[in-house]
Amino acid sequence: MRALFRGSDRLYRTTDKEFSVVECSGCRLLRLHPWPSVSELSHYYPESYWFAPQESTVSRWEENYRRIVLTDHVRFVAGAVAPNDGPVLDLGCGGALFGRLLAARGYKVFGLDYSQQAAQVGWRQNGVPVATGLFTSAPFAAGTFGAITMFHVLEHLYDPGAYLEMAWHLLRPGGRLVVQVPNAASWQCLLFGEHWNGFDLPRHLIDFRAADVQSLVAQKRFKILRTKHFSLRDNPAGFASSLAPGLDPMARRVRGMEESPGARLVRNLAYLGILLAAIPFAALEAACGAGSTVMIDARKAE
Repeated sequence: MRALFRGSDRLYRTTDKEFSVVECSGCRLLRLHPWPSVSELSHYYPESYWFAPQESTVSRWEENYRRIVLTDHVRFVAGAVAPNDGPVLDLGCGGALFGRLLAARGYKVFGLDYSQQAAQVGWRQNGVPVATGLFTSAPFAAGTFGAITMFHVLEHLYDPGAYLEMAWHLLRPGGRLVVQVPNAASWQCLLFGEHWNGFDLPRHLIDFRAADVQSLVAQKRFKILRTKHFSLRDNPAGFASSLAPGLDPMARRVRGMEESPGARLVRNLAYLGILLAAIPFAALEAACGAGSTVMIDARKAE
């Protein structure tokens, strides 16, 4: 095991404790060291870790922006499964805005999240049925779903393989699995190093390279059909949050920063400017197979 660097929670500042990112000398997988216990890890997830719209003009603008960039995810899933292929389960759904957009296209969508607050937002604001709890003990019968999506889930898990096995169990024959993780083999990771937003200490327990997650998905009896290295929602935003974490809108909200309406607007516009400027770079790295995220569409194999 080789230590690469040490750091703490750079984005949300939930702790001052430092952790190491290490590389396995055998398989070369990158991971957090030491792994916090389950009870400790829960303290590093703020209650408002996911987006929930508020009654303000700025919040409504932010929700409209998220609707636009999430169409990239919606199109990818629509390319994998049709509405009549069976219901879709979005694992780690947060407030279920993605599920709402998918349901608007005629899909039957369910969400699953660990947060009770997120589930309430999913039900009340976005009209998506959301269950709470662990995926490995999810209250669904085998063969229920036509597709299961996991956007930025696997890197948070102690045993991501167990979640992929559960997905295989819950999918119908030929059902589709869509996963997305940060790509530690990206140009952004090389550019920003330990300050790359994709490491997200201490919440990311495993830091996958594209080849790592592809290998894991294939080991769990899935046939990979498509791989995509660009996400309009995540890649430019990851660049902006790596460069200027203090401007990240969600980080400022989670940290409870006191801002006047004018200061909030200025910071949001500055962040948006960096984000927009990063799009050409994010598109180029993705075109070269080194995007800061990797999205996989895989079919359940028998």
